[in-house]
Amino acid sequence: MMMSDIITIPVTKNQNTTYQDTDIYNCPFGKIHTDHMLICDYKDGAWQTPEVVPFKNFEMSPFSRVFHYGQAIFEGMKAYKDEQDTIWLFRPDENQKRFNHSAKRMAMPELPPEFFMEGVRKLVEVEKNWIPKGFGNSLYIRPFMIATEPGILAAPSNEYRFVVIVAPANAYYHTDVNVVIAERYSRAANGGVGSAKAAGNYASQFYPTQLAIKEGYQQIIWTDDVEHKYLEESGTMNVFFRINDTLITAPTSDRILDGITRKSLIEIAKHEGIEVAIRPISADELKEAHNNGELKEIFGAGTAAVITPIVSFAHQGKAFPLEKQADSFAVKLKQDLLNIQYNVTEDIFGWRQKV
Repeated sequence: MMMSDIITIPVTKNQNTTYQDTDIYNCPFGKIHTDHMLICDYKDGAWQTPEVVPFKNFEMSPFSRVFHYGQAIFEGMKAYKDEQDTIWLFRPDENQKRFNHSAKRMAMPELPPEFFMEGVRKLVEVEKNWIPKGFGNSLYIRPFMIATEPGILAAPSNEYRFVVIVAPANAYYHTDVNVVIAERYSRAANGGVGSAKAAGNYASQFYPTQLAIKEGYQQIIWTDDVEHKYLEESGTMNVFFRINDTLITAPTSDRILDGITRKSLIEIAKHEGIEVAIRPISADELKEAHNNGELKEIFGAGTAAVITPIVSFAHQGKAFPLEKQADSFAVKLKQDLLNIQYNVTEDIFGWRQKV
């Protein structure tokens, strides 16, 4: 964002802060909100002035179109505090671009880039005391947009609300993750909205994921919607496969989200001299690589957990366990990425942005 694009965002301070009563180092993820939020309405064909206000519920008509036709999109990002108490954002411009991609796909008005960028910055600045310090801790940022116009006509809304809320987030600690490769359900379809961060994408995953959990798995590796042959995402994350010393991940498409963690890991891996192949990979190829001793690692990648190692996968009723690797790509790439996000190492890619 150019300096000329910076806008002035008014702030109304919350006189009933809950910060002093909150242990920000022991917060269940996504349960505790901070004292303020950013809000901006779209009406009469134009975005109004964004403002930071005390966190509050807002009243909506039961006729609001978000409840009936699902016009709702969101982003997930974080702010980090380094050892000098400087606050950093990680590639927020990519979140802004993807937010508008999602808006366009869902027939919603695109948000001026400066509203998104400066809105996030201002809210994080106001809530800086809520950012837990320490490696792995962060302030989780959730920008979202919903259709607010009353009316149950099946058509796009003429009114929308853009909101940013934030929450303290503590370091993730993983248990073993066992996954099952989908044979019936798909996350998204060709020509659909899989590449958008539409709320409905996640709602549709809940039922098949519950079925998988009942069978003893933690996540699903989603497959294509036509043949259920090609591996696409894992749970709500992009997924990587290490065969020998090559890192493989599916190309983005209508069905696959262009994950910011995903694209960052690809660039870091290439910089580290790791061979990266962006191509379709099938369940049969994965099983063959496992049987030949060539499959070394599988891991999911996303904003919340950064990297989630997968210890086994199942397909067609058979389990395929993975051995822990002494030279784990997942461990190294996660450390490299965190070092950039927390201002521990030089940011040779220019991804880090100071608040």
